[in-house]
Amino acid sequence: MSLGKEDLKQAGLKITQQRLKILRIFESSQQRHLSADDVYKILQQNSEDVGIATVYRVLAQFESAGILQRLNLGREQAVYELESDDHHDHMICVKCHKVEEFIDYVIESRQNKAVEELGGRLIEHSSVLYIECKDCIAADQSKK
Repeated sequence: MSLGKEDLKQAGLKITQQRLKILRIFESSQQRHLSADDVYKILQQNSEDVGIATVYRVLAQFESAGILQRLNLGREQAVYELESDDHHDHMICVKCHKVEEFIDYVIESRQNKAVEELGGRLIEHSSVLYIECKDCIAADQSKK
């Protein structure tokens, strides 16, 4: 997915170098889920002069414009990913905050059926499972 100046215009956002730089980070990163701190660190590594307050502000603007999706990790921590037409859900480790994507067609089918049974129409949904990941479980067991 390649986003650019036209996408910012369509979202009603003024085109600025800071916005374009942050957008490029999400497009080029190997990691799909990035926190504001992750984005800020990448900007610093690239010797970009963008402050952390600007990063937070741009991420919030991108979320409001539908460019990014925010996933809450708990305790006011969040990561962001590019909004996509490819539906998937998330599992988030409550200890290390690792985010895993998953698709379960049985769950998807049941959710659609539940909406149909109520006579409604599903517009959008999101499922987030808060888990303890296998790495954290293994680390806890090795401490014992």
